[in-house]
Amino acid sequence: MQDVLELCHGIETVTFDTGDVLLPEGGKTGLLYVLVSGAVDVIKGETPITTIRDPGAIFGEISLLLDGPHPASVEAVEPTTCHVIRTGKDYLLSHPGLSLAVSELLAARLKGMIAYLADMKAQYADRKDHLGMVDELLLDLAHRVPKR
Repeated sequence: MQDVLELCHGIETVTFDTGDVLLPEGGKTGLLYVLVSGAVDVIKGETPITTIRDPGAIFGEISLLLDGPHPASVEAVEPTTCHVIRTGKDYLLSHPGLSLAVSELLAARLKGMIAYLADMKAQYADRKDHLGMVDELLLDLAHRVPKR
């Protein structure tokens, strides 16, 4: 895969201070960010999910591609610089390299989620409580078709 930061050459950069919210949970900005430097936290409700520090990391893609609200907030935890793509889907349609990078990112995340859920299914297959519902969740994910 071509380096994501190389694909962003010439794209506007913005800098955020510690505590700035790049993407608000439940909001719909239409923005796609690529991390250049710094770090951001991904927060769902009051629950911290992860800290992203890797240059070239992409966020905002879920809301953009599904044309819906951001499923989590993204907040700078130190001074942070990102490329910002303000034209969203139009930009991705005209830049196949970045579109492929976003697709590969999403595929890698899905692969990790499937491995995690399969492991949970094996661990909790005999349970009769909510942990035993992993099988139903996997089936639902496998057969879900996005609404257009």
